[in-house]
Amino acid sequence: MDSVVSDAAPGVAPLLDGEEDLQAWQTDRSRAPIATKIVVAGGFGVGKTTLVTAVSEITPLQTEALMTQASEDTDDLTGTPDKLTTTVAMDFGRITLDDDLVLYLFGTPGQQRFWFMWDDLVRGAIGAVVLADTRRLSDCFPALDYFESCGLPYVVAVNHFDGSERFEPEDVREALTVPTHIPVMIMDARRRISVVETLLGLVGHALDVSPE
Repeated sequence: MDSVVSDAAPGVAPLLDGEEDLQAWQTDRSRAPIATKIVVAGGFGVGKTTLVTAVSEITPLQTEALMTQASEDTDDLTGTPDKLTTTVAMDFGRITLDDDLVLYLFGTPGQQRFWFMWDDLVRGAIGAVVLADTRRLSDCFPALDYFESCGLPYVVAVNHFDGSERFEPEDVREALTVPTHIPVMIMDARRRISVVETLLGLVGHALDVSPE
């Protein structure tokens, strides 16, 4: 077999063909990045997988399964008639902000039958993004109640879908009875810059409410 000669620095794994570009903190051992865990939650079909995919700098881990007739009695497709797959475990991605802050994103499954996984997915997280669809606002109540009960900092991100009625953040806050200190923002889960702004808002909020 042909040998591979690496130009990588000692102690740094070589970058093989097809691998992702390395971030500065991955090659400079004098810098220790801050790694944090973020949870992305919300109702069924609200855009959690889309959000993780839009910003992840690595190939996101997805556990999508085809919808079948067996789930017809448990999954309400009224608001998402074209949805063909569903997350059955979690979505996972990573994004580096400001070179020294690495966010690991964990998307929760939205259906009630998978809620038993939430405790494990949330463990160690600094905060959560709760996605809301204005066509089905009540679908995000379980996530709101969960994070309120466990005391995890969270923000509400309204993911406007094409053709849906537009609402101002304060209208959504009132409809969901979200406390005034919780950020409510408008977001497009398909657009990287929009998702990044939401994640930065969550990190800032988590720092504001965390004890010194």
